[in-house]
Amino acid sequence: MLTDDDRALLDRPLHGLLTIPPAPGRLPAPRPVWFEPTPEGGVQLFSLVSSPKVRRLEADPQATFVVVRPNGEPEGWVSIEADVTVHRDGAKELADRLAKRYWDDPDSDEHRATAAAWADEDEIRRIVLHPRRVTRT
Repeated sequence: MLTDDDRALLDRPLHGLLTIPPAPGRLPAPRPVWFEPTPEGGVQLFSLVSSPKVRRLEADPQATFVVVRPNGEPEGWVSIEADVTVHRDGAKELADRLAKRYWDDPDSDEHRATAAAWADEDEIRRIVLHPRRVTRT
C-alpha cells in the first residue's frame, strides 16, 4: 500500500500525528508522536503503559496517522487508516532507536532522565499500525 514516495517521507525524522478513538464525551484529538516505518509496510511507535492511548487502543484497536512534509518543501502528506496491535516485545529497543533518530544529543542529562522511564520493559509498549487505507498528496 505504501509507495516509494510514502516510504521516503516516513523514513525522515518527522513527527506523525496519531489519532485514536477518544474517551467518552471527547472529540478525536491528534497527538504528535515519534515513529518509524516497519519492513512490512506499517508504522510503529511506543508509549508508556500508563498512557490513556494504550488503554484505548487495546479496547478499540484502530487509529489514523498523518505525516506532513515540512514548510519550505512542496506540499505533501501521507495519511494512514490502520488496524492497531499493541506489543510488549520490542518497545524498549524501539524507544532507544527513536531517541537516536529524534534527539540531537540522546546522552544529555535531560534526555537520559526521560529515557529512564523506558528502562522497565513492563512499563512500555510498542504500538504497530497496520494500514488498511493510505491516502496522499
